[in-house]
Amino acid sequence: MAMAVRGTRGGGSGGINGGLRTFFSYRIFISAIFTLLFLATFSIIFSSHPHHHDDGSLPSSGNAYVQRTFLAVKSDPLRTRLDLINKQANDHMTLVNAYASYARKLKLDISKQLRMFDELANNLTDLPLKPSYKSSLFEPGSPVDEDVLRQFEKEVKDIVKVTRLMIVESKESYDNQIKIQKLKDTIFAVNELLIKAKKNGAFASLISAKSVPKSLHCLAMRLVEERVAHPEKYKEEGHKGGNAEEPWKHVFHVVTDRMNVAAMKVWFRMRPVEGGTYVEIKAVEEYRFLNSSYVPVLKQLENANMQKFYFENQAEKATKDANNMKFRNPKYLSMLNHLRFYLPEMYPKLHKILFLDDDVVVQKDLTGLWKVDLDGKVNGAVETCFGSFHRYAQYLNFSHPLIKERFNPKACAWAFGMNIFDLDAWRREKCTEQYHYWQNLNEERTLWKLGSLPPGLITFYSTTKSLDKSWHVLGLGYNPSISMDEINNAAVIHYNGNMKPWLDIAMNQYKNLWSKYVDNDMEFVQTCNFGL
Repeated sequence: MAMAVRGTRGGGSGGINGGLRTFFSYRIFISAIFTLLFLATFSIIFSSHPHHHDDGSLPSSGNAYVQRTFLAVKSDPLRTRLDLINKQANDHMTLVNAYASYARKLKLDISKQLRMFDELANNLTDLPLKPSYKSSLFEPGSPVDEDVLRQFEKEVKDIVKVTRLMIVESKESYDNQIKIQKLKDTIFAVNELLIKAKKNGAFASLISAKSVPKSLHCLAMRLVEERVAHPEKYKEEGHKGGNAEEPWKHVFHVVTDRMNVAAMKVWFRMRPVEGGTYVEIKAVEEYRFLNSSYVPVLKQLENANMQKFYFENQAEKATKDANNMKFRNPKYLSMLNHLRFYLPEMYPKLHKILFLDDDVVVQKDLTGLWKVDLDGKVNGAVETCFGSFHRYAQYLNFSHPLIKERFNPKACAWAFGMNIFDLDAWRREKCTEQYHYWQNLNEERTLWKLGSLPPGLITFYSTTKSLDKSWHVLGLGYNPSISMDEINNAAVIHYNGNMKPWLDIAMNQYKNLWSKYVDNDMEFVQTCNFGL
């Protein structure tokens, strides 16, 4: 094996001696460094001269660690123990006050717990103020009495123990109450949103109910166009049959407004039905006696306040007052709506008449109504009350002395829409004069809100004969829960309410009961996509 050896000056022994000298020189150097560090530290410690103060405070200069050491040596252990006990008492007093504040905020029905929390807080506050404790423990500059301190500590621990037990007992209840309160707040907020949505929905429904569908408007225009194009063909009204067994014995008196009378005449002329039923069609404007000097509602419509009530800021009023916005509908003062109170004057030669609203469907023969004995009363109608609902109290203002004096709030209400009237009895009882008297008194809407039913209930009070309910079933324009058996057994079904069968908002389960009578073979009905 070959090795490369590097030689040193002075030979081998000289190299060994040089290494030893180097090693011992390094150790001496390290020892000197540590000695210097020790001396420096010792010098720093003893070169700091404390300044003496009357209050015995520690020096403000020098090593911080040494200062803390001197503080620990100089402080009184009993005083430190007292501070810790006092801090524990203050912490629990804060906790007690916090729970008592929560209880008051949540309005909890736990007055006993509130009193206990208040007592605990007072005890913790008053304990250090006792003369024995105040002089022995909290007097500045005085030494702490160990026996008194021990007694003070015992009392504090007893109060703290009771406090903790109270907190444990109450915590779950308070947490639940906080959750309940949050839930109540959420329910309140949701309810506010629901009320707002109902108002908007009711307003939208009212707009839909007052609108004329495009198809119905189209049909009226087509019929008028036909009359204009062929005036010679439409000089007389047509004839219409229906569900009567002996139609030749019936005369229909149809009353509409000037805008629609021409279209109706063309319709009945173009679509005559065999049977011989005569149809008389007139506009309400043709009854000249119906003017503002005679009719109260027409006179009231000339009043500036009434016009403001009905026609100014309708949208704003509707959204602010959803409960009453339907009564602000001008139709309630429409002459067509109040025409029913003038039947004896409209048809002076008639002795009896059957009144039908424009939103009814006649399903069966009504001849039997002419044979009903009204017992000398004026109005034959179906009563609508059940339980406490649909009583006079719901339609009239019984806080008014006149209403309270003259009428029974529990009297059963009845319905307009299908009524058999004895016109001779009407004239004898002077019902139209009664209607005028009460309508004039209600100019400021203090007796009832609006509409034709409240004055009808007043006018025919005690002169109404109750009819069997199968003659007239109501509610198809608002009530989705009417049984089909009840509907099928009815002679007349009534779409009272906003959901008329010719509107898009109609209830589907009832719509076919009306639409099946629509003459879909008629060319104008097809052209206008009526009923689609």
